[in-house]
Amino acid sequence: MHVLGREADGDRAASLPTVRLGSFLARDGTAGAPVGVDADRPHAGVVFGKRGTGKSYTLGVLAEGLADASGVSPVVVDPMGVFEGLRAVGGPTVEPSIRPDAVPASAWPDLLGLDPTGGPGGVVWRAVADATAGAGTVSVADLRDRVAEADAPESARLAAANHLRLAASWGAFDAEAPPITALATDGTPTVLDLAGVPEAAAAAVVRAVARGLYDARIGGDLDRLPWLLVDEAHAFFGGVADPALRTLLTRGRAPGVSLVCATQRPGALPSVAVSQSDLLVCHRLTAERDVARLTEAEATYLAGGLAERLPTGTGEALVVDDATETSHTVRVRERRTPHGGGSPRASDAGASDGPAADAPDAPEPEGPR
Repeated sequence: MHVLGREADGDRAASLPTVRLGSFLARDGTAGAPVGVDADRPHAGVVFGKRGTGKSYTLGVLAEGLADASGVSPVVVDPMGVFEGLRAVGGPTVEPSIRPDAVPASAWPDLLGLDPTGGPGGVVWRAVADATAGAGTVSVADLRDRVAEADAPESARLAAANHLRLAASWGAFDAEAPPITALATDGTPTVLDLAGVPEAAAAAVVRAVARGLYDARIGGDLDRLPWLLVDEAHAFFGGVADPALRTLLTRGRAPGVSLVCATQRPGALPSVAVSQSDLLVCHRLTAERDVARLTEAEATYLAGGLAERLPTGTGEALVVDDATETSHTVRVRERRTPHGGGSPRASDAGASDGPAADAPDAPEPEGPR
């Protein structure tokens, strides 16, 4: 098996943790030798692809493979509710909650849409900083109490309190929430179900999880090497979660934290997401801005432009492996667990109505979509 992201390891190579990704795709469309992804060392990666070409499917394939690998623990950020099928490999799907102090005081004004330089934003910043300075747990109610006692104009205190009530209504904050390390203590994939969660709350969760995994490895509180797999990653850059994700991209490999960002809009990702990734998996792209972001990954060892080599078939991908300085076209393997990424169809909803139900269409073939 050819292993992406792995330099030669001699006789040990066959026994190292590896994720089965798929197989090489020959020019005539036939499948060639198997292809895997190294799981022994930490990596930063991106998975690109327009809607329906296999982006989320590939992320699920990686999660399945990581569940089988020793010494690692995958955590999947699921904004669309499509990874519930990973329960079939023992992974729990959780509606995540975080402790309020998992988000630093400096980030709370931005989280609530407030100006941090004064007024209600400044009141919230000071309240969080004071509440988290001591020992013990902190709840959103504690923050409201501190806001009520703040030395600030009444209008600022009332506005700050109202924004904190809104944060409490998200259901994402719990003073007794388990530590972030609880998400990655065994090898089963943990799916963070963020479907239907307000954008600000989802960003707070992603920031807390990304930073929590990093700090846990720095502090020696987590034995396994965590892999954070983020679907629809473009939604989490440029906001509250951005600093923590950038930390994993630029510094996460040193303590052993991997990050894989999947998106159908690579043009919306920052350049650092591509430049810092040692593994790039790209399904079909057509938008000019997205293809332009892909070209930032072009290196001197690549023969020809990447844009001209993009695959056209569903489930096919162009893979750029910076560790071995090679690129390949692969066909992603079929998943063992159910995939929830397909779009619903009106014809399915009305299958029992009228004469059309007597002559159903042939079922679609299994595989990435």
